[in-house]
Amino acid sequence: MNVCELSSWEGFETKVKRLLADWQGKRGGPRLLFRGQSNSGWQLKTTLERYAPDSLKASKYYQVIHDAKYQIESLTDRSWNIPTPKEYNRWLSRQDFIRGFAKLNDAYAYIIHLRHHGFPSPLLDWSQSPYVAAFFAFNNATISDKVSIYAHIERVRKGPSGSSNAPRIHGLGPTVRSHARHVLQQSEYTICFKRSDNQWSYACHEDAFCKGDSEQDVIWKFNIPTAERMKVLRVLDRFNLNAFSLFGSEENLMETVALRFFHLNRR
Repeated sequence: MNVCELSSWEGFETKVKRLLADWQGKRGGPRLLFRGQSNSGWQLKTTLERYAPDSLKASKYYQVIHDAKYQIESLTDRSWNIPTPKEYNRWLSRQDFIRGFAKLNDAYAYIIHLRHHGFPSPLLDWSQSPYVAAFFAFNNATISDKVSIYAHIERVRKGPSGSSNAPRIHGLGPTVRSHARHVLQQSEYTICFKRSDNQWSYACHEDAFCKGDSEQDVIWKFNIPTAERMKVLRVLDRFNLNAFSLFGSEENLMETVALRFFHLNRR
């Protein structure tokens, strides 16, 4: 992981422009994804890792979300046509985790829907936009000295290498019909997985990034002082990047209007 300590928001913008020019200047080149965290001391962990670290086995997690589906469908008046746990486990037994995940079809959309509504998820969410990532980094940054914005490129070379038991990161791509926030936030997702004892399990992204494997993923971590918060939120709001535009609820409208009148527009 490449860690860069910055003193200002402008320094971050300069770094990002350089990264975009260097890595996305050629047609068909790798795409950068971005993620913001409001505390530079936090690791890259999914909500599932933080909420239920004992439920990281892929088959166990799928059983949970399949069982929860009926209550969620009853209360949301929506339905998801997803494979049974038996079907899913049959795919996993073929030792092809990614193909098994892709075959979930509507279940991928279902898992994204759960993720956007606070259900523990093995998905780590990213944005195609560094400015969306910056909003998530700075919006609730009040207790730490620095925030972090990550830039990530998957598989610089032809693919992951090393032991099949080592943690591997895989991007799932943006092409899925799901919650509106998925589009508003220009979202993409990654999963980290490993195989041990003939079982697929979700793993920590940090473990994969720290392997030092030049043929796997490349990631940069930009630490920016939290003192830049109001300046950054003011800049983003001028481009209509705020809680309301990214989430769309009435509660987020109130949050955005309050921020403008109490802080951003103060003379």
